[in-house]
Amino acid sequence: MKNAQKGFTLIELMIVVAIIAILAAIAIPQYQTYVIRSQVARAMSEAGDAKVLVEDCINNGKTALGQTATTCDSSSITGSDILQDGAQTGASAPNQGYPQITLPAAAGDSGSIVATLGNNASTKVKGGKITWTRDQNGTWSCAADGTIGAKYAPASCPAAGT
Repeated sequence: MKNAQKGFTLIELMIVVAIIAILAAIAIPQYQTYVIRSQVARAMSEAGDAKVLVEDCINNGKTALGQTATTCDSSSITGSDILQDGAQTGASAPNQGYPQITLPAAAGDSGSIVATLGNNASTKVKGGKITWTRDQNGTWSCAADGTIGAKYAPASCPAAGT
């Protein structure tokens, strides 16, 4: 009688392990890049949410942040776990990762919103800044600084020098 083979041979197991190792060597760095890009895109989006507040303040003639009747109340902006701690004037909970807002002095002036990546952001982009800038015509543009780099910056918010 013939004995039927049971199980796998050592060479078959070694081939499977080699294939898995090759796939992991390619997939893990790609996944890390994906996570970093998503963190930068999230910071861009969270900082961009403040554009509505800035436009509302400009339309109401408010040129300073604060929580009085004559100032722009930024307490509606939420903090983020990937933005660097920074006190936001008028924020409901300062030092919780808020984008920093600079209001224009008048409707025709420019203003900006700067989000600095920190806290739980990847070390490859930590300290990088996403800046939304409002020109004198009311048009917003986005730019990422060189710390973030072209590899991680969203297409709609290019890194400096790209």
